[in-house]
Amino acid sequence: MTAKRWIAIIAASVLLLVSIGINTLSYFFTRDFSGFLEEMANAADGYSENIIEVGKGKDKIAVLTLDGVIQDLGEVSPFFAVGYNHRFFMNQLNEIYEDPYVKGVVLSVNTPGGGVVESADIYDAIRMIQEEKEIPVYVSMGGMAASGGYYVSAPAEKIFVNHETITGSIGVIMESINFAKLAEKYGIDFNTIKTGPYKDIMSSSREMTAEEREMLQEMINDSYERFVDIIVDGRGMTDAEVRKVADGRIMNGRQAIEAGLADDYGKVGDVISALQEDYDLRNATIFEYTMNDSLSSLLGMKATSMFGNQRIENEILGKLLSDYSAPRMMYLYGNH
Repeated sequence: MTAKRWIAIIAASVLLLVSIGINTLSYFFTRDFSGFLEEMANAADGYSENIIEVGKGKDKIAVLTLDGVIQDLGEVSPFFAVGYNHRFFMNQLNEIYEDPYVKGVVLSVNTPGGGVVESADIYDAIRMIQEEKEIPVYVSMGGMAASGGYYVSAPAEKIFVNHETITGSIGVIMESINFAKLAEKYGIDFNTIKTGPYKDIMSSSREMTAEEREMLQEMINDSYERFVDIIVDGRGMTDAEVRKVADGRIMNGRQAIEAGLADDYGKVGDVISALQEDYDLRNATIFEYTMNDSLSSLLGMKATSMFGNQRIENEILGKLLSDYSAPRMMYLYGNH
């Protein structure tokens, strides 16, 4: 590492330490000590509350943003956070569950969906918040809230859309690529040693058998039935009404409202206002959770400026390929 780079890292570290020192003194001189300790504890968890609008009293409305493909990528790197962060999102839901002052949640959804397990994680957490804490959840759908995006939205007390929102795509998909004919054309052989006839099911090196297809279809159907039941329960629709539109089709905002999958038009600000009006929360403080700055994130930004983005992109790509090369059941719209 060159002297210039060492100097940049040392300078960044010094600036961070100075900032921490100034902020610490500010807390001691301008705030009560208990508040200081509380915020320091939050910082240790990696996130804190960012006030959007100050209210009166202790009631709060949490605004959560679900943006990107719903999948748990784990920790791509200690220096970088990329796209949707499943662990951070689940932590936010847990914080809401534990916070006695949160009286409402607005969930802003912009996603094509994602993994069936991760979508179920979010759904289960939302239901716990609603049932055990009696906290209402309103959803604001952005440009896209399809498949798994609708799955996690279905339990909301109200769903708001834009005219151009793409939603629906209710169903389950599982895909793999078969290279067998291409390999045969170029004389490529695949040597597979397995312990049972189905161990290489959905292999890219051979045709799928009818029996294997039937086995996988049964799995897919089970997940689809759960999806339908969730909408029936969340939207108060009949099973027949849901199945009429639960064939994988996408729809815009108007079509979603007419089908009973959404309630009204509105953006995030409109949805917050509706929640405040419906649940007498006009004086509530509106906030969102944000990731805290840390030494690793600061040094990460410095490293990006020094070395460029290529190494980071290669690391992320490698993570995706290694963790998600096997076929998975997905609540997902489009080729993402």
